[in-house]
Amino acid sequence: MKDPELNLNIIDLGLVYDIRVDGSEVQIDMTLTSPGCPAGPQIMTDIERAVKAIPGVGNVAMNLIWTPFWTPDRIEPRVRAYMGL
Repeated sequence: MKDPELNLNIIDLGLVYDIRVDGSEVQIDMTLTSPGCPAGPQIMTDIERAVKAIPGVGNVAMNLIWTPFWTPDRIEPRVRAYMGL
């Protein structure tokens, strides 16, 4: 799944904090680059849709969290280097 504004993988961007699987139930803790991120609803809907499409997945709970707050330090080092950060 890519951030539509940055066109970079949300895992590499450090937006996904945790994924828990219990049988067919999946819980995803994630954040956005800012509380006012205009792509936030689209990103969360796309993730939920993609995870629900995985065979065996039933319910998907998306948890939008703000602690710890996202910073560019959360970006995977090779991606940070690619971005010149």
